[in-house]
Amino acid sequence: MKRIWPWPSALLVATLAVAAPATAEPVKIVVPFAAGGPVDQLARVLANELGPKLGEDVIVDDRGGAGGAIACEFVARATPDGKTVLLASLGAFVIGPILKPPANYDPVKSFEPVMLVGSVPSLVVVSPKSGMATLADLITKAKQQQLSYGSAGRGTTMNIALEMLNKAAGVKITHVPYRGAAPAITDLLGGHIDTMNADLPVLLPLAKAGTVTALALFAPERTPLLPDLPTTGELGFPGLVMENWYGLFLPAGTPKDVRDKLEQALFAVIALPAIKQRFAQDGTHGALDYEAFAAMLAKQFAEWPERIKALGITGE
Repeated sequence: MKRIWPWPSALLVATLAVAAPATAEPVKIVVPFAAGGPVDQLARVLANELGPKLGEDVIVDDRGGAGGAIACEFVARATPDGKTVLLASLGAFVIGPILKPPANYDPVKSFEPVMLVGSVPSLVVVSPKSGMATLADLITKAKQQQLSYGSAGRGTTMNIALEMLNKAAGVKITHVPYRGAAPAITDLLGGHIDTMNADLPVLLPLAKAGTVTALALFAPERTPLLPDLPTTGELGFPGLVMENWYGLFLPAGTPKDVRDKLEQALFAVIALPAIKQRFAQDGTHGALDYEAFAAMLAKQFAEWPERIKALGITGE
């Protein structure tokens, strides 16, 4: 009888390891904020549809902290192979680095823009218990007594928008920074702060439900989502505009064909009827391709330093 000798365990393990197929590394959409916020929610919507378009697994990686610098640095240092993508906003990508220049990455040279998913207007709100119903009410009250506003932190669009209002209206509503929009909203409803400004998708459900009172839209035109809400321009402040944007970036040095493939897949995603409907419902608009997005960024990096300086906002 022929005897079959057992394989040594080490040889068996090695053989199986060679035979087993390698698991492909997923594409990561890195978000510079905590889970649950508007950027994280958008990242998850994109990730669900992007995977089939790329033929790869796509996951969301939330890396909040330092005003977005932690996530930006992580992506800037990542291998430029298309596997690590940054989904950033105006505050995290442009305003934050202007206020406090990062030591370990360059906001312009360390990234390759892919596309602008869209922009959203912002609005200023108060608690229904405040007795204020118009922007004029807020300004009048701010001239009579000390008021406060909440934001997701110094240098965020929420902070910038209210300081723009302070300057335009000649008032001084005091800034109270929070770790995000959600705790600021909680304190607004609890009467601990008097007002706040945030992106339309964040405040729209609350405004429609009457949980907050919307006073004005910081945009050039009214939104059909709140057709009765006047714009700041209509109320005598044409320069008082604050729109936040959401855009995707790859590490600098990513091959053009990799970037192009991702850009094409993303445009295919936002063209899907379900995604178009979702964007219409929360006011997200104005997608831009790589070239137009890059031109927009160059303009913003040139203009925002003087605008921030004029408002007297510092990174400290």
